[in-house]
Amino acid sequence: MTVALMWEARASHGRGGELLAWARAQELPREPLRRETLRAPGDRVLVITWWDAPYDAELPELPEPGGELLTRAVHRWRFESVDAG
Repeated sequence: MTVALMWEARASHGRGGELLAWARAQELPREPLRRETLRAPGDRVLVITWWDAPYDAELPELPEPGGELLTRAVHRWRFESVDAG
């Protein structure tokens, strides 16, 4: 089964570039099948990692950035792939 972990954060006003750089620099203790980092208006950053694991497996996730980089707590979601057949 493939599990996708989504990590989304909103930077403090004008600090989107700093949050993006922080997210890209974060290393996980092991490598996912795939990792993608995206950005959106409003200084938002989204990181999606894909894992070959059961839905409820313990998987490494990005932490919360420290300091006053964020305007709110990080949002996290977990999804499983659905077979198209």
